[in-house]
Order: sequence, then C-alpha cells, then structure tokens
Amino acid sequence: MYPVTFFYFLFALNVRKSLKIYYERLGIRFTNIVCYNHLRIFAITMVDRFITKISPKDYEFVYDELERLVKISAKANILVFSHFGGWASASNFSKSNNQMNIVMQETLMDSIKSIENSLGKKSNVNTIDINQGAIASSILIAKALLRDELVAVMGDRAASENANKAIKFLGEDAYFNQTPFQIAYKMDKPIVVYFVIFYGIQKYKIEFIEIDIDKFKKKDIAVSEALQKYVNSYENIVKKYPNQWFNFYDFWEK
Repeated sequence: MYPVTFFYFLFALNVRKSLKIYYERLGIRFTNIVCYNHLRIFAITMVDRFITKISPKDYEFVYDELERLVKISAKANILVFSHFGGWASASNFSKSNNQMNIVMQETLMDSIKSIENSLGKKSNVNTIDINQGAIASSILIAKALLRDELVAVMGDRAASENANKAIKFLGEDAYFNQTPFQIAYKMDKPIVVYFVIFYGIQKYKIEFIEIDIDKFKKKDIAVSEALQKYVNSYENIVKKYPNQWFNFYDFWEK
C-alpha cells in the first residue's frame, strides 16, 4: 500500500484539498505526513474490504459488548454506518446470523465490482442499490424490515436533496442523511449506530450505540433528535480517530 498511497498523495489533489478543510475543522495542523498517513489508512481499509470476504478468520475483530450486540442483531434494526474506518468490511465480519440488507449507492467501477463479485459473498448479506430508484429501494427496505431483517444505511451521505438535514458538525453546518431515522420512525424500529475502527494491521474494533426514536413526539422532532445523537457520536469518534474519516470532498459545502 505504500507505493499506491504515494501515487494518490501526488496526484489526488482534490482529496488533499478536502482533507485540509477537514483538519482545519479539527484544529489539527495539516502536513504532508498527516495527508500521506490518512491516505494509507484509507488504502488499507479498502483492501480489507476484499480480503475479509475471502479470509475473515485472519482478522482480529474486537467487539464492544458482544453479547448485547448479538442479541440486538437477532431482530429487525436500522443499522447506521458512516464513511469512517473499516465500514466497507463491516458485513464481512458480522456476528449476526440474521439477514443484513445494505442500502448503498454503489460507485465502484464495473471492473472492481466484477473482482469483488468473483470473491463470493456471505449468504446472509444482500445489497439494496439505491441507483435503481427511490420507490423500488423503499419497497425492498420495507419488505426486509417486515421480515424482521437488518437494514444498514449510511448516515453521513444522502442519496437525494430531500433527505439532507443541516446539523452543526465540528463547528459548522454539514449535511446528514435523515432517511434511516425516518424509516425507524415509520416502521417503529430501533437504531444501532456502528463505528468500525482500524487499530492495527488486520485488526478492527467495533463500537456501537443504540438510539430509540421517540414515537410520542411528532415525526420531524423525533427524527431531528435521533439524528442529532448520531451526529454527536460521529463528532466524538472522528476527534478520537481523525485519520479514519473517508469523506473526500468538502463536507461543509453549502
């Protein structure tokens, strides 16, 4: 990963620009070393996305309160992930036997997709690609929850303008995805926020928090409160592990 990282360090100038904005928000001096190390961690986690499909047992996964997590995952939940740490490998080392449906806008090139697909996939992991349209993906999400399955959604990027919600993040408004919280309110399902933290070669730590939607409040209020709890936890985690933030664009752009 060292030469690959060096290539992007030299030529991915838009990524460098966005990282500079991010580190300024954190109040951390942005240097060439900081930039290179950040890109290297990203490269490692992306490779692990593929390797964990083939050989998950070669990895060490440390879970925060594993027994409680397994119990929670045995029934329908909305899982909220973020573009942070080892999120791309999350489904490959899930301890749950329940069916997991990952809602995402797949942006990998076709050539990379074909490689990933050739590696096979876990039988209990399904992808709901939102490129197929809002109505179609909404129907699939609802059906999965009615079957008491897990539905995983990214909380830090919305697929449409209507799903965006401006919330203070590292001192200034940024835009987050209301969709998983709206689904949780409508379907009366709990939310579990996951953070998959890289802490060494082939080593990850999984932290999570539970967020209950208050059904006794109006939808907009309940969704906003739940989303704020997610954003607060996200802000805390990036402050602890700043080089595992993988939103490579100006996150605060109006």
